[in-house]
Parts: sequence; structure tokens; C-alpha cells
Amino acid sequence: MLTVSESVTRGHPDKMADQISDAVLDAMLNHDPNSRVACETLVTTGLVLVAGEATTDSYVDITTLARNVIREIGYDRANLGFDADTCGILVALDAQSADIAQGVDTGGAGDQGMMFGYATDDTPEFMPLPIALARRLTNALTEARVSGRIPYLRPDGKAQVAIRHERGSKYPVLENVVMSAQHNPGVEDAVRSDLWDQVILSTLNTLNDELEEGGGRYGVDMLIHEELGVTSPAVHINPTGRFVIGGPVGDAGLTGRKIIVDTYGAAAPHGGGAFSGKDPSKVDRSAAYAARWAAKNVVASGLANSCLVKLAYAIGVVDPVGVEVEVNGGGEIDVLTRAVQSVFDFRPAGICADLNLRRPDGWRYFDTAAGGHFGSDVFPWEQLNRVDELRAAVRNG
Repeated sequence: MLTVSESVTRGHPDKMADQISDAVLDAMLNHDPNSRVACETLVTTGLVLVAGEATTDSYVDITTLARNVIREIGYDRANLGFDADTCGILVALDAQSADIAQGVDTGGAGDQGMMFGYATDDTPEFMPLPIALARRLTNALTEARVSGRIPYLRPDGKAQVAIRHERGSKYPVLENVVMSAQHNPGVEDAVRSDLWDQVILSTLNTLNDELEEGGGRYGVDMLIHEELGVTSPAVHINPTGRFVIGGPVGDAGLTGRKIIVDTYGAAAPHGGGAFSGKDPSKVDRSAAYAARWAAKNVVASGLANSCLVKLAYAIGVVDPVGVEVEVNGGGEIDVLTRAVQSVFDFRPAGICADLNLRRPDGWRYFDTAAGGHFGSDVFPWEQLNRVDELRAAVRNG
């Protein structure tokens, strides 16, 4: 079975849109924790459009906020094709619908839909191996740019990995790696060797060492050779040969268009609802976080090798209309489902209270928009604080 996953850098236009939307959300919640926000952003050549709904007692200078985010990402001069100080910014935010509010005010879900949470013991962060590796590659790419180690890099970039699981094999096999990195003109000949030496090879070897030392269920056969061009997996770096035009000039960006990048790659289903720019009354976001929290604690408790928690909601209804748990390498599904339901409160208000989603402490929603919503211990839904309760619930049937 082949599983392919990708990750993108902060300078990717879709991720730019996510970061602006979540920066707006953070600013509103900081002044008014009861803010209702559904902020969507479009970025394209020379223009940022911030639209959607917001009901809040706070005032946010969205234009200045958006410029600050764009500048922090790295689009801070005209020769990049997009400049934080000169791009146009339009804001079109209306109040939330009163029809929705009357259901949310009583503790009901802010929308209908399906949400999924997933965890696996493949990696130290309880994430599927392909997406974990893809994110490490884009993080390394960003670090190489920001630190100046590879001074010609520009903000846009992405990585993709394909991993094959053969039945009966001890190790999954890394089949190929694809990396595209925006760069200054005239350095095309250096890009391939620099990214291989300073980004890809070191990242693969570091992860391989972690897995072999017991950081996951198994190691991974990466078959890495030091000499460029003598590698298995196949490595494709800037396959077209040139990536100078990037960011919003190369492609329009939209909030929520990277929902698979944001979650588990191709390893788990997604209900279709995006996260960024939405306050926690929107179960698209908060219930997906709660489902991940539950799934991760199930796996960490030793009750399964992997766990998928499935939730469903009706708009304005307090309790979820569906809760189900699926596992591999674990116990009875019915027993685990009852245990999860007894330990975790999946009502929207309960999720917000247990995870402190209205008053973030030590983290920002903005942080989720830049590096993935799952896998970082800084987020409360990543904490392994219900393991003992789950084990007890399973023992009690």
C-alpha cells in the first residue's frame, strides 16, 4: 500500500491566507473571548481580501494585522512580487447570522458535519509517518531560509513523500521525495545540491535515527546513500528546473484549501470543514481537535496501535449525533467507543472548557496555521492527560 502526503511552508499562498485568518481570530479572542468569527482570506497578485462574519466586542485593525503577518512570513520587498507594505487590502466582515446564533447561544454546535481525529504509534508525535516526514522537510526548508544558511531561498515551498507498506515487511519503505523551493533567479544550478545536502538528507537521517531508537512502532528503510543521484528513494527537487515566481503572484491562496496538509495526509478521512479563521463554536475546528485528543490518548494508553474517532453534529444541537471509534491492533470497538464517550465531553461547550479554546494559554491559533494542527505538544488537544481514565473505563467495560 502506498501512502503519499505533502506539507507546505508558511509562504505558500494558501498558508498565507490561513495565517491571516487565524491572526484575526486570535486578535478578536484576545479582547473578547466570546467572539464569533468565521474569517476567510484570499491572496492574489497585489491584493488581500479578508471576508466573512464576525460578532465581537473587540476592535481589530485588520489591515495592519494582515500586513504584519505577510511581513513576518517573508514577503517584505517588491522584487519578491508581493510586498506587505504596498499590497492592497480589502476587508468585508459582516455579523454572524442571528439564525445560527440562537442555536449556538444555548450551547449547540455552530454547524452540522462530520469530524475525524486520528492517532498512530508510527512516530514519536503519534502522527502517520508520511505527513510527519513531509512536515519535517518543510520545517527544515523554512529554517534554511530564515537562518540564512541557504540565502537565496524565497518564502514559498512544499514537500511531498511517498511511503510504501508491504505486507509482511518489517519496515515501511520511503519510495520518493519531492521538494519544490522558491528561489532567487540565477541560482538554479545550486538549488538541487544545496537542498539535498542541507535539507533533505539531514532530515531523513535524523528521523530514521529517531525511529530506529524506538521513537515509533518501527524503523523505516530509507536506503539513503550520501552521493546525490545514487539514492533510493527517488528524489525530485524543483522538477521543472526553476521556481522563481511563487507566493500569491504564482497562485491565488484561499483559507482552508490545505485541509489534508493541516491534518493527517492521506492516512485518515476528513469531513471537509476547514479550521483556520473559525472560533471554537464551529465544531469543524473544535470537534476535530477533541477527536484527535481522544484518539491520541487511546493509542498512548496502549489500547490500540492506531485509532480513528468519528464525530457528527447537527447545527444548534448540544450533543453530537454520532460518536464511533475504530482501531487497529486493539480491543473491542464497542467497549472502546463507550470508554471514549465516558471520558471525553464532546459537547461544544465541554470541548471549549476542557481544552481552554476560548482563552488560549501559551499557544495561538496562528501557530496551527503555519505548521499543521496536530503533532505539536504545545496544543492542549495533544496532551496525554486521559490515559489512566481510558484504561479504567475499558477495564470496567
